[in-house]
Amino acid sequence: MAASALTPTEEEEEQGQLEEDSFVTSHHPSAPADELFDISTTVDPSYVISLIRKLLPVDAKNGDNTDIRSSNCNDEVGSLSNDNCKSMEIVNDGSVSDFQGEDEEDSRAHVSAGEEVWEECGCVLWDLAANQTHAELMVQNLVLEVLLANLMVSHSVRVTEICLGIMGNLACHEVAMKQMISTNGLIAVVVDQLFLDDTQCLCEAFRLLGLGLQSSDFIKWAEALQPEHILSRILWVTENTLNPQLTEKSVGLLLAILESQKEVEHILLTPSMKLGLPTGLVNLLAFEMSKLTNERIPERYSVLDVILHALEALCVIDGYSQEICSNKEFFQLVCDLIKFPDKVEVSNSCVTAGVLIANILSDVPDIASEISQDLPFLQGLFDILPFTSDDLEARGALWSTIARLLVRVQEDEITASILRQYVFILLSKTNLIEDDLFDHQFDNNKENDSLAACGARTNARTLTVSFWIDFQLTMLLFCGRNIKELSNYYSSLYTRNIFVYPDLCNSLER
Repeated sequence: MAASALTPTEEEEEQGQLEEDSFVTSHHPSAPADELFDISTTVDPSYVISLIRKLLPVDAKNGDNTDIRSSNCNDEVGSLSNDNCKSMEIVNDGSVSDFQGEDEEDSRAHVSAGEEVWEECGCVLWDLAANQTHAELMVQNLVLEVLLANLMVSHSVRVTEICLGIMGNLACHEVAMKQMISTNGLIAVVVDQLFLDDTQCLCEAFRLLGLGLQSSDFIKWAEALQPEHILSRILWVTENTLNPQLTEKSVGLLLAILESQKEVEHILLTPSMKLGLPTGLVNLLAFEMSKLTNERIPERYSVLDVILHALEALCVIDGYSQEICSNKEFFQLVCDLIKFPDKVEVSNSCVTAGVLIANILSDVPDIASEISQDLPFLQGLFDILPFTSDDLEARGALWSTIARLLVRVQEDEITASILRQYVFILLSKTNLIEDDLFDHQFDNNKENDSLAACGARTNARTLTVSFWIDFQLTMLLFCGRNIKELSNYYSSLYTRNIFVYPDLCNSLER
């Protein structure tokens, strides 16, 4: 039986369906069956591929997309078939190259619209790159090669910023980072972006380089930064920029250098020290302290924090710590931060400053005598204690510094008036001291219980008790030097109905 002929209406519908399928295929091509991705993602892989294709470099002269030759389609984004690549091939017919009068304005509008589409697609990929699954899909589809090509030919700082931003997010994932290392010429091109004068481009470049130094393949990144002119450029930008975000990112790169593996020390740290790294960091600290004292701009608090962390990292590196710890200006700036009245606003920075003081006193113990009678400094140390509840190292540093100061007070160098001020500070902080040590001991008890269940032991509680014993002994040694003055002072306190911490009073009376 012969097949029935299609009616005109059915033929039109079938033809329309074929045209629609052709349209979809030419704009959203599907990969061959043997090249489908075994990746679970909430975003359609073909959508990601189409975004990557739209980032293919634009010829800076005529504004047209670079030709995609069918013979190279399998090497381009998406691993598409030759037929699909041919359907997307764009050929420059020269109709846009010669403009006169009004046509020139149309050309600029055309280029502007193309850049807007590029930017929109780039920003979507920038966000997607933060997800590991999406990042791996993007890398599989040659996004790094596309971004590298854009960096090499583009004259737009916005394009450069987006390319570096996407790479920065990709660098957070191990697979993508390894692919960056193996992409020929990528690291060198990224380093070249350090010589741009655009703030946002520099921020993204510093971020990406910092992530590279923190990766397992840090050596290749370090070697790319080793030339003196590159290190000089990094330090120059760090010291001369007035943009807080750029300062934070550039110091973040220096912090990555300081916290890198031992192998990086010879490659980057030694030449950086010769180029003035310690002086540069101290100058930055001085600038941020002046801003904190006079203006108190919240946006700059994170900058102060990363500078202090960089200085802290430098203070504990053997062979380099002495230079920074013996810097008088640095020591004074840290002391000023300890005495800063509104510590809640910069609590993290104050805690870091307390650790820095302990490190400095360990390297230069004689300097403790210079601040042993600085009562606002002593009070500042106690004021920082509540912010160290989750940081055992910082708490220990503060207790160590307090003990160092109290034992430095000499009987023949102190007047009764200063002694009373010392005692008043100590008595006014007894509740804080008791709460801090009690909370710490309670935390250690819980930790001991959990470890005991596993048959393990810890000396954390012993450490806490030793802190308390050392502090009480220091108090007794300090206060016992002039019992007569203390007794008279206690009498005046009781007369004025000022509460005195009982345990401390009993210890002092004994």
